[in-house]
Amino acid sequence: MAAVVLAAAVRARILQVSSKVNSIWYSASSFSSSSVPTVKLFIDGKFVESKSDKWIDIHNPATNEVIGRVPQATKAEMDAAVASCKRAFPAWADTSVLSRQQVLLRYQQLIKENLKEIARLITLEQGKTLADAEGDVFRGLQVVEHACSVTSLMLGETMPSITKDMDLYSYRLPLGVCAGIAPFNFPAMIPLWMFPMAMVCGNTFLMKPSERVPGATMLLAKLLQDSGAPVGTLNIIHGQHEAVNFICDHPDIKAISFVGSNQAGEYIFERGSRHGKRVQANMGAKNHGVVMPDANKENTLNQLVGAAFGAAGQRCMALSTAILVGEAKKWLPELVERAKTLRVNAGDQPGADFGPLITPQAKERVCNLIDSGTKEGASILLDGRKIKVKGYENGNFVGPTIISNVKVNNSGLFCSQI
Repeated sequence: MAAVVLAAAVRARILQVSSKVNSIWYSASSFSSSSVPTVKLFIDGKFVESKSDKWIDIHNPATNEVIGRVPQATKAEMDAAVASCKRAFPAWADTSVLSRQQVLLRYQQLIKENLKEIARLITLEQGKTLADAEGDVFRGLQVVEHACSVTSLMLGETMPSITKDMDLYSYRLPLGVCAGIAPFNFPAMIPLWMFPMAMVCGNTFLMKPSERVPGATMLLAKLLQDSGAPVGTLNIIHGQHEAVNFICDHPDIKAISFVGSNQAGEYIFERGSRHGKRVQANMGAKNHGVVMPDANKENTLNQLVGAAFGAAGQRCMALSTAILVGEAKKWLPELVERAKTLRVNAGDQPGADFGPLITPQAKERVCNLIDSGTKEGASILLDGRKIKVKGYENGNFVGPTIISNVKVNNSGLFCSQI
């Protein structure tokens, strides 16, 4: 009976998130006393159940309950996805720029109309606050809107009489099948950096969202389909290392766009380049802010709190290290007091300033970095390691933490992206 209740509760939670999830997230038969919803693949214009025997649990970071399962796509399924992209490419590349633009114009309107639904799905899977999740979608939407200016972006160049009896003409032409590998921290924005720009230029696209947060990408695929994108222009696979290696190695994939960690990015760049692909690898960052004594104190403290703790610090733009110069060092107590006012809670709860980290392992890593700093003589002015959120005691929460007297060396606390 308990298992039946759990499955029903998971189903109810997902149904609350999106009325469109029914066609892309699970089939009715996927609910039973011992199962949870399964994420589908998107191949050749259809949302299909994977035949894989390898599955990955998707957790709600605020509760750590299993809310779904995502497949590690089989080799045959991944081959089918690339083949679909390859079949669709000639006709899509020959489609007029204005016609491709019309698809994207309809797409940006559908994203606007469904922005809150996408955001709720992000909060469920990733944990960030609803306001932050809406910002996630909105930033991606801005890229889609930019893609709608393709009529000027695709212009070539000419140079008459570059030399005797010779004129120069340059054209911007699509490459073919392109692929994207996205991280967990921006489930909508980063995929929307990738496939809309590639597709509006005449390429077809194979997308691999993070296996931890696939839902937003699946819903975005449904909206793109509703916008009139031809079958095969976008395909979606799921997986981990095998899927990444497949993308790096497949001869029909001409270019890869990646966002994620340094380790993964360096690997993908090397392996993809070795197979003759163009690889765009956007990797991690460790951001330091230098605060001068003549800075506007009020504005600076507010900006530091937002930049350090927003999205629980899980973004490459996070400002995790502040170097206070001269009189600015005296601002530390006020910075601590402002950080104390931040409300840590599940992302869907009213008033939450930030939510949980993505996994228990991520929480453990952050706590270990804090421990390493104290062992090197740093002072903890505000410690968020033992925070408990009422009603979400099993969540991956770490409260605001401020550490002073950190050694400027190669230590993990000073140099690692947190």
